[in-house]
Amino acid sequence: MSLTRGNFGGRANVWTVAKNTFEKGLQYAYRDRKNKKRTFRALWIQRINAAARLEGLSYSQLMGALKKAGIVINRKVLADLAMNQPKAFKAIVDKAKKA
Repeated sequence: MSLTRGNFGGRANVWTVAKNTFEKGLQYAYRDRKNKKRTFRALWIQRINAAARLEGLSYSQLMGALKKAGIVINRKVLADLAMNQPKAFKAIVDKAKKA
């Protein structure tokens, strides 16, 4: 019962309802641990795409150029560079364009 503390009405103090609420919460937690990874990847791709378009490339063109140039960098780091270090991102894009 202490695990359903904070729920409203019978969800907190009626045993069968509280048990069902708790178990459903565990299902949501499991599902959303997977969804969080998907959501963050989509966010990183959007940020990279926005920064790449300022440099005259689309996201897919940039990723293809990076692969062709042999530059191995993950999307999380690339998105962080695009947001916080635009000069470093531009340097990476320029190097990818040359290759």
